[in-house]
Amino acid sequence: MGDSPAWQLRRRRRFGCLVAIVLVAALFLVLLSTQWLVNLVVLVLVGVALIIIARTTLRSGRGAVDVDDLVRAAARIQEGDYTVRVPETGSAEQRLLARSFNQMSEQLAVSDVRRRSFMADVSHELRTPLTVIQGQLEAIRDGVYPADAAHIEPALDQVRTLEWLVEDLRTLALSDSGTLRLVRQPVDLGALVTEVADGFRVSADAAGVRLDVSVAADLPVVSVDTGRIASVVRNLVANALRHTPAGGRIVVSVATEGTGQVAVAVADTGRGIDPVLLPTIFERFTRSADSAGSGLGLAIAKALVEAHGGTIEASSEPGQGTTITFRLPVDG
Repeated sequence: MGDSPAWQLRRRRRFGCLVAIVLVAALFLVLLSTQWLVNLVVLVLVGVALIIIARTTLRSGRGAVDVDDLVRAAARIQEGDYTVRVPETGSAEQRLLARSFNQMSEQLAVSDVRRRSFMADVSHELRTPLTVIQGQLEAIRDGVYPADAAHIEPALDQVRTLEWLVEDLRTLALSDSGTLRLVRQPVDLGALVTEVADGFRVSADAAGVRLDVSVAADLPVVSVDTGRIASVVRNLVANALRHTPAGGRIVVSVATEGTGQVAVAVADTGRGIDPVLLPTIFERFTRSADSAGSGLGLAIAKALVEAHGGTIEASSEPGQGTTITFRLPVDG
C-alpha cells in the first residue's frame, strides 16, 4: 500500500528543507568570495536550483511560498531587475528558501554594481594614456612638435603605462579564474625581501627617507614564486616610499610567526590611510584623491599572496603611518 498524501507531503517538505539548507550553505560560501564574476555565475545556478526545489517540494500547504511568485521573480532577475524580493512566509523550510532567494537577489545586485564600477574604472584608466598619446602624435603630425626623441618619449611613456595596466588586469583575471600559474621553489625569503628593498635605496636617499630592513635569524624555508612575491614586496615598498615625507622612515621586516607562517611587514611613518578608505584598500581601483597610481597594486598583491595560501592585512593611523603585513605558510 502506498504512502498517504499527508506522509508524502511531509517527506517532500523534509527533502526540500535538506536541499535548501545545503544551498544556503553554498550561498554563504559564495558570499565570502571576492570574485564577483564567479559569484554571479554560481548565484544564478543556485537560484535555478531553488526554483526547481520550489516546484517539486513546496506545492501545497497554507502560507506556503507561492511558486508563481518565485518564477516571476526569477524572470525579473533574468531581465536585470535585482531589486525583486519574494515574501518569506510558510513553514520554516519555506521561509528559508524564500530568504535564500532574496539573499541571492541582493548579492546579484551588489555584483552588478561592482561590475559596472569596474568597467567604468577600466575605461577611465585606458582613456587617460590614450588621450596623451593621441595628442602628442597629432601635434607631431601637424608640425607643432618636431618628431624627435624628446617629443616622442612622452607617448612612449604612456604606452608603457598601458602595458603595465593590461598586465595588471591580466593578472587579476587569471587570479579570478583560478588559472594564475605559480612557479614555486624553496627560497630564503629574508634574502629575497632584502634584495628587493635594496633596489629602493637610491630613491629613498634622494627623497630623504630612511629605509631599514630587519630579517629574523633562522627563518624557515618557504616555497614561493620568486617573481610574484618580489612584485608584492616591490609594490608595498614603492607605496610606502610614495607616501612617506622627507625625514620619515620605512622598515621592512621578515619574521616567523608561530610555527607555520613567515610574516613580511612594510611599515612607514607617512601620513597614513584615510579611515574611510582603509577597509577597501585591497579592492580594485581604490585610491586616495591625490594618488597617481591605477589603484590596482594592492588588489594584485592580495591576489598573489592568497594564491600562495597566505593572507595580507593593513593597519594605519592618520598622521602616524601605515603597516601592511602579508603572511605565507612555511614548507611542510
